[in-house]
Amino acid sequence: MMNEELKKQLRNRRICVVIPTYNNDKTIKAVVEKCLLYCHDVIVVTDGCTDRTTDILHAIDGITIVSYPQNRGKGYALKMGFRRALEMGFSYAITLDGDGQHYPEDIPLFLKANQQHPQSLIIGSRQLEGVDRSKGSSFANKFSNFWFYVQTGRALPDTQTGYRLYPLHRLHGLSLLTSRYEAELELLVFASWHGVKLVPIPVQVYYPPRNERVSHFRPGKDFARISVLNTVLCFLAVVYGLPLRLWRTLMTFLRTAYSLLFFLFFTLVVFTPFVWIYTKVGKMTERRRYRLHQLIYHASRFVMIHHGIPGTKYEYKVAEGIDFNKPRIIICNHQSHLDLMCQLVFTPKIVFLTNAWVWNNPFYGSLIRNAEYLPVREGLDEIMPHLRSLIERGYSIAVYPEGTRSKDCRIGRFHQGAFYMAREFGLEILPMILYGPGKILPKTGWHLHKGKFFVEVDKPLTQEELSAMGDLKQQASTMRKHYKEKYEEIANRIEQ
Repeated sequence: MMNEELKKQLRNRRICVVIPTYNNDKTIKAVVEKCLLYCHDVIVVTDGCTDRTTDILHAIDGITIVSYPQNRGKGYALKMGFRRALEMGFSYAITLDGDGQHYPEDIPLFLKANQQHPQSLIIGSRQLEGVDRSKGSSFANKFSNFWFYVQTGRALPDTQTGYRLYPLHRLHGLSLLTSRYEAELELLVFASWHGVKLVPIPVQVYYPPRNERVSHFRPGKDFARISVLNTVLCFLAVVYGLPLRLWRTLMTFLRTAYSLLFFLFFTLVVFTPFVWIYTKVGKMTERRRYRLHQLIYHASRFVMIHHGIPGTKYEYKVAEGIDFNKPRIIICNHQSHLDLMCQLVFTPKIVFLTNAWVWNNPFYGSLIRNAEYLPVREGLDEIMPHLRSLIERGYSIAVYPEGTRSKDCRIGRFHQGAFYMAREFGLEILPMILYGPGKILPKTGWHLHKGKFFVEVDKPLTQEELSAMGDLKQQASTMRKHYKEKYEEIANRIEQ
């Protein structure tokens, strides 16, 4: 990734770099200048420096400096850096030390981890094999890892690293934060108690020769203070952290159970019997079939917009001038079983192409079969006459070009089927870009997470515009690229 593109992506996701420093005049210039190669937005906190550090920083253009006269410790410096970052509109802060221990070259790793795990606290786990460290440093890290596991029930390989990416809007306990080294452990513990996902990633580390190292750690005094802090945190873990975790687990279970029971009740007790009676009593005319589509449409709007899925919010954006009554081929990225509900809120005149197991589903199979949703088994040719009939009756055909749900919400390879249908029927393609379902109900998950559904209905593409892209393969490739760009844009906006 070129550095300018990296800088752009960091700024789009509102990620800055925060460097707390105390008397690092020999290394701070190189550290800051290297960071500026990767990130436009660098905040340096001078923690009451008494050497040339502050003068050196003022000679560097393009950085933000936070200064105060008295040394207050790393915890206080981090707090001041986070406060300034929030004032400047940032949502995330990558922290690294000013002594040259951390490599700014690893900043792209934090961006990638943030894109894969938004709103998570990313921890740079130092690769310490073969590194010349003192026995005291090695013991301190193992000691810290052990107490973190006791206090949270989670294991991390490196709880003492200062190379991290913090989600600034999800930091907890800042007002209680101690002022020195142990503050970084507190931030991890409080984040874990409040359900913030902790994601370790491997990073490089540099330890200079022993005679060149600058350390402000005071073994006796600081170790005693850390021991007292761990005692307090163990007590809080019992009276606060554990109950909070149990409450969060209970609420997740209740949210999932309620949604499942709601779904089962309406499919088995309401819709399935109603559809069976509706289709058996009287002839299934075009008017009666359209009323069935209206039922699905209003039910979807009730579930997604009016009632809502517990713990979620549904929003959408529609390009100006879209007429949903005009037949088109609708394409959408595929993330979850919830995708159909997200799309059905726009119009009753829509028919989905599904796979066979959905079409034969015991819960809602009867409903979608009577609504003329069609399974794609061997190919499109056998259903093309039926599709033509639906289009002539005013229905749009909805297709998932990826063919299957994405495991990680990334846009997969687009197949050519949707573009083939659009060409054969002379229809526009209407893109819908979907965000959220794969995070709320992941492909491999069994419970509902909190989150936001967002659907963006893009402007339709005419056959002339599609033909200008090239053949069907090129159309599919071009549209996949467009989807990746739009999805990244939406994700950057929502994942703040």
